[in-house]
Amino acid sequence: MAKLRHVALSVDDPDAAAKFYEQAFDMKRVRESKFGVMMSDGTVSLALLNLRVNDNAPDARGADFVGIHHLGFLVDDMDETCESVEDAGGEYHGQVKSVGKGPKYERKYRDPTGVVLDVATIEHAEASWRIPGK
Repeated sequence: MAKLRHVALSVDDPDAAAKFYEQAFDMKRVRESKFGVMMSDGTVSLALLNLRVNDNAPDARGADFVGIHHLGFLVDDMDETCESVEDAGGEYHGQVKSVGKGPKYERKYRDPTGVVLDVATIEHAEASWRIPGK
């Protein structure tokens, strides 16, 4: 079964955005990189991304895009879920080059309306987000 596990926002200043979510909602930073700040409330994670510095994940929306970047779903069976996504009209969209261990652990899709979503395994969540997947 898939579970919504994270929301990624494209922001101009990930550190400033992180300070807001820390203060307003008591979210915790779980990982930082030159691309952004990853936060969590212990259940759902929030990725605050700066697209201007992320050459590993070019985006057709452009470097100035600000808003919801993608949704992330945690799944038990990658192949089964990806088959379901494709059967429902989702199209494979690739993956971030510098994150995870490859398509066995994380894949990106676009839903029929164009919304980008991640499909990721517990192993990917534990390695990338450094918090337990379940």
